[in-house]
Amino acid sequence: MRTMCCVLLATWMSIVPLHTQAAKANIEPEYTWNIADIYPSQAAFHKDYKAVEDALPQLSSYQGKLHDETNVATLFALNEKLSRKLEKLSLYAHLQQDINIEDKTAAHLKAKVETLASRYAAATAFIEPELLALPKDKLTAIKNSKHLKQYKRYFDELLEQKAHTLSKKEEQLLARIAPITNDPENIYNNASRGDYTPPVMHTPDGKTIQLTEGNYVKALEHPDRDYRKRAFQTFFHSYESIKNTSAATLYASVKADELYAKARRYPSGLDAALSSDDVPKHVFTNLITSVNNHLPSLHRYIELRKQVLRVEKVHSYDMHVPLVSQSVAKTMKFSISEAQELILKGLQPLGKEYVSNVRHAFEHRWLDVYPRPKKYTGAYNTGAYDTHPFLLLNYDNSLDGMLTIAHEIGHAMNSVYTNQKQPYYYSGQSIFTAEVASTANEWLMMDYLMQRAKTDEEKLYLLNQQIDQIRGTVYTQVMYSEFEQAIHKKVGQGESLTAEELNTLWLNLLKKYYGPAYAADPEAALGWLRIPHFYDAFYVYKYATSLAASFELVKQIKEDPTGTATKRYLRFLSAGTSDDPIPLLQKAGVDMTSPEPLNNLFTYFDSLVNEMEKILRKQGNL
Repeated sequence: MRTMCCVLLATWMSIVPLHTQAAKANIEPEYTWNIADIYPSQAAFHKDYKAVEDALPQLSSYQGKLHDETNVATLFALNEKLSRKLEKLSLYAHLQQDINIEDKTAAHLKAKVETLASRYAAATAFIEPELLALPKDKLTAIKNSKHLKQYKRYFDELLEQKAHTLSKKEEQLLARIAPITNDPENIYNNASRGDYTPPVMHTPDGKTIQLTEGNYVKALEHPDRDYRKRAFQTFFHSYESIKNTSAATLYASVKADELYAKARRYPSGLDAALSSDDVPKHVFTNLITSVNNHLPSLHRYIELRKQVLRVEKVHSYDMHVPLVSQSVAKTMKFSISEAQELILKGLQPLGKEYVSNVRHAFEHRWLDVYPRPKKYTGAYNTGAYDTHPFLLLNYDNSLDGMLTIAHEIGHAMNSVYTNQKQPYYYSGQSIFTAEVASTANEWLMMDYLMQRAKTDEEKLYLLNQQIDQIRGTVYTQVMYSEFEQAIHKKVGQGESLTAEELNTLWLNLLKKYYGPAYAADPEAALGWLRIPHFYDAFYVYKYATSLAASFELVKQIKEDPTGTATKRYLRFLSAGTSDDPIPLLQKAGVDMTSPEPLNNLFTYFDSLVNEMEKILRKQGNL
């Protein structure tokens, strides 16, 4: 649910950013955004800007008056009006700068909007503290007022929050020290990005490269095993210089999480983190348990990888090299028009209306398709309540690029359906459910492609992609979550987190997750310091739950000839934040409090490995 005191610009970033390519010259307008869909002119932009600016004193005038339900209703209506304008202003400015970081006009507009947003935040900062300071019976009476019926869920959440709200002086103290809690992440970023210099090494063809993240990933996909090993060792040895700083910053970050949890009367940092999404704790613990119960499936895949690569043990530098001829990837290329047609065909199980909406997005310049100099890298979907979504891409004609379009269009359709059905204050999506809409599209596209694979090599390539998607999004992210759980428990019990302790914990988890066919190299022990998500406590588990939920929903859609499952899914896309994430998914047909969705996903994972093994034996590669 959108809060009453801040603007949320809904932007969903891809899990895996695309690599950029050389700029495409003379890009046709149909493959670029039409920014005029937000504002037809800068004059219209400035008109909304002035309207917000002029109304800020009116917002502040309600301070001290929120004991009266009429005042609250009037303030909420005004706040929504200004918040919606501010969303559009922010969208207009940042989209233009993302197209060209050196656009001075866009930079000027963005700076103006950021200043206005800061003033707006200051003008509305009193709202929730003042409401929370009211006696519970008074807050309940306001919630039940006939003027505020549409905000019932907002007040329900506020009443839940009240149990974790402190006295006025304590809240003021926490507010004053809050900026300090960002320091560990800031120091880590300065060490890992500012002070850290990627190492240099020679490629097999004699070129000298710097092992940036992008070059490192490419090196791990190289068929020359000695080169992969050198790249792996060189890359991880380079992190030795910042391991102690990184351990200290992570320790400080976890201590801050646990301190805040205790201050706000939560049993632990995990409980506090889960409460922000209204997710029951057993959803998290069931996830860890289910994945641990299915580790033999991952071990079997590692054993298969060992046999295909004909190595004594699978090392970290053997985990990314494809098990099929890399020439297949070169044949799986799609022009943007071919990619769009494939997507329109692959998403047909979601119904004519959904596909028509996607076609409309393709035909009406919702996408900025190609990379060019000074454009933002990667991919995302963004928008405002009063505009259509905008998708930024850096399309490179690859399978990954096509799947990224499907992923981001899933986010876009989620916004389209929600904004059609929900009022502003129930628009947007919880992070827990947001990736369901995007990954559902990826499941459908991969299913469509695998059914139409023309050769065993094509099928193997797609199987490899799908297996590694599940491995990376479920097994890997849950291993990260188990690591988080362990370090928070240690700190909660007053224990330390040294680099050596973190290394040992990480290496032991690698051994457990990857099994007897895997060799846990000593260098891999430093893997924990490359995960910035650990500074956003208990975030990564949502990748795994989202993938499991979307798999279950797509499974039901494919198995239901009546279309009932599709209708439930479209209602889910339309629900926004009108309920908590778990009940919304239950209404759609998937219960994430049950192990069944994960069990079904792991059964599918086993079937993929079985099919891969069958084809490899047929080819004589085993």
